[in-house]
Amino acid sequence: MAHDHSHSHSHSDEPVVTANVTELPDCRVSIDVVVSVHAFKHSIEHAASDMGKSIKVPGFRKGKVPPKMVIARIGREAILDEAIRTHIGSWYAEAIAESGIEPVGDPSIELGDMPEDDNSTLQFKVEVGVTPTATLGEYLGVEVEKEEPVVDDERIGEEVERMREQVGRLEPTTEPAADGATLVINYSGSVDGELFDGGTASDQTIELGGGRFIPGFEEGLTGAKAGESRKIDVTFPEDYPAEHLAGKDAVFEIEVTEVRVKRLPELDDSFATEVGYDTLDELREDIRSRMTESEERRIKSQYREACVDAAAANAEVPLPEAIVTGRASELWEQTLRSLAGQGISREAYLQISGKTEEEILAEAKPDAERSLVREAVIEAIVAAENIAPSDEELEAALEHSAQHEGITPAELLAALRADGRDRQLVRELGARQAVDLVEQAAKPVPAK
Repeated sequence: MAHDHSHSHSHSDEPVVTANVTELPDCRVSIDVVVSVHAFKHSIEHAASDMGKSIKVPGFRKGKVPPKMVIARIGREAILDEAIRTHIGSWYAEAIAESGIEPVGDPSIELGDMPEDDNSTLQFKVEVGVTPTATLGEYLGVEVEKEEPVVDDERIGEEVERMREQVGRLEPTTEPAADGATLVINYSGSVDGELFDGGTASDQTIELGGGRFIPGFEEGLTGAKAGESRKIDVTFPEDYPAEHLAGKDAVFEIEVTEVRVKRLPELDDSFATEVGYDTLDELREDIRSRMTESEERRIKSQYREACVDAAAANAEVPLPEAIVTGRASELWEQTLRSLAGQGISREAYLQISGKTEEEILAEAKPDAERSLVREAVIEAIVAAENIAPSDEELEAALEHSAQHEGITPAELLAALRADGRDRQLVRELGARQAVDLVEQAAKPVPAK
């Protein structure tokens, strides 16, 4: 979305936009948006100063040309286009906040007539999908399956083994190398009798069964002992990254200088001491309580979801195809954002998954339906129970963020209100309270 330039220069408490909502069929709304005179004027000045950075006018330093001259030079139409292009995103966001709706999917935006002069308002029309409205059935006192936390000795044993692996030490051995052994080797590789670039190394460690080297290399070292020399014939894979080696037959001369195997500590109290406990029993007890705690957290969050799903099973929620598709594409965009955070592009992900974007969107539909139904039911419960979080509750929810910004929760709440950004918080907290209500009234039954 474009940056919102409208707040910083607001001349008065006059709202940036006013929004009028008309409900349409199939969970869609139409919003008539009017951008105030001062906000529209400000967007034009902003566009003029941006575009003015690149034009030269004799007698003015670059970037210091007054907006009026820029408009005269570039033409009003080009400036208007730029003003609307860079501000429409933030005006749309303001209109959504103003109207208090929850949009689903991308909006279609239709601009009205272009204003003749700068002392006018700008008008545009938005059509967008919204969260469906649920008709509630029974939602208090519903029966919901709930698991009991199970932490068996087998899982505790696996965790103890993992800890033993972590503190195990590699020690030299005279035994032949088997899977899992680590070898220290010197090698030199040649193709057609010629040594090749990057094919020679000394004191290289290689773990047998690690699969880090080209096929045939590790296999050729199985059973080798310290001090042994071996010759291995291998073929580089066709898709090997170094093109001059791809698909070529090569010979590696290898000298094994050392074979090391991992020695695990005895399973006794001294091992427990090594990992920070007095006794082995105390270590096992600690693992049991940590696992039980995490099981309880998992079960609680699953149970909360199941409570909402049980209320949803008794409700009626319309799900027009376009709204489901809109939500599916939002879920896909979220996935792409989190992938981008890990440095994975859209193209790379599609290639790895071997799917087209259409297939991914089709697969996201059940999740999209589930999330829409849950939201619609929670919203309907908030309305039915007249849930409205108090200022104290809102401040308590802001405690952490306020501390982070070095202000009091009350100051942060006031700042969010002044900006019209408190709606999101009210909605989230109201939703949480609605789920609390359903969860507390639900009747847990043992999971099958």
